[in-house]
Amino acid sequence: MTSKHIYIYSPSSAIRDKAAFRRGVARLKALGHEVEVDEAALLAHQRFAGDDATRLAAISRAAASGADVALIARGGYGLTRILDALPYKALAKAIDKGTEFVGCSDFTALQNALLAKNGAVTWSGPAVGEDFGAEGGADDIMEACFDDLLSGQGEGTGWRMPARDAELKVKPIEDAVLWGGNLCVLTSLLGTPYFPVVDKGVLFIEDTNEHPYRIERMLDQLKLAGVLARQKAVVFGQFTGVRNIAGYDRGFGMNTVIDRLRASLKKVQVIAGLPFGHVQTKVLLPVGAKVALAAEGRDVFLVWGHRHGHHDHDHHGHDHHGHDH
Repeated sequence: MTSKHIYIYSPSSAIRDKAAFRRGVARLKALGHEVEVDEAALLAHQRFAGDDATRLAAISRAAASGADVALIARGGYGLTRILDALPYKALAKAIDKGTEFVGCSDFTALQNALLAKNGAVTWSGPAVGEDFGAEGGADDIMEACFDDLLSGQGEGTGWRMPARDAELKVKPIEDAVLWGGNLCVLTSLLGTPYFPVVDKGVLFIEDTNEHPYRIERMLDQLKLAGVLARQKAVVFGQFTGVRNIAGYDRGFGMNTVIDRLRASLKKVQVIAGLPFGHVQTKVLLPVGAKVALAAEGRDVFLVWGHRHGHHDHDHHGHDHHGHDH
């Protein structure tokens, strides 16, 4: 385990589960890290972790912290409100100096805005409360992936596609920008200066508590805007809390959405099963980094190589072969 300086801040919603937050902080300390909690991390203003100015100041402090990792306390909602005021230069400078910004969910807004503004690489990964502070304990694979980031050893990840995709032929992809995150947040950026223009990329998506028709509608918006046809692949992460309507949907579900997308995107590979989203077992993904993707049977490998100036060593990453869907 690599001991690092971790700065925890709240750029989005107020922390509701303070016990989970305390467990998360304690877990990171137990792993041997120096944990610094931002002065405004536990504030609340309406549904937010402080008003807009307070959260902008917290983001600026995270950028100035000199920490190895700036980790969000939780996601929720709030970053799209302040995209036009984010300290983009300070964030890019901090990343340049070695601070890795890690988060998920609402953090998708900051990640893609940064990518659009200056090409800076951030990490889709855990949050303090829901992941490190999970009631049943932090997930082993998530922690191993997080440690890979801290040690500079993480070079990629792998997973097994659902059984229904056993016959799917995946063509190798090289030198493609990895981008994406939460589908709802990402779609809300479309048509703004904070939506990255990525050609021949690998777009990954996840979401929670959405009906499949809403997911399809957001995908259609991206497709009709020409975004999806420009990619080499669209990778589905975990879509949790999917709300089907009994007796009404008549078989319409996530598989319907995926199959229709595959049929309409003839030249774009649509791959499922990525262990990322509002789930305990989540890998870390470098948004904005160049990646390669390949598959052997149902086993998919996503590789980004070294993100740090460390000495060469053997390939190191974490495969997660989840349950068949």
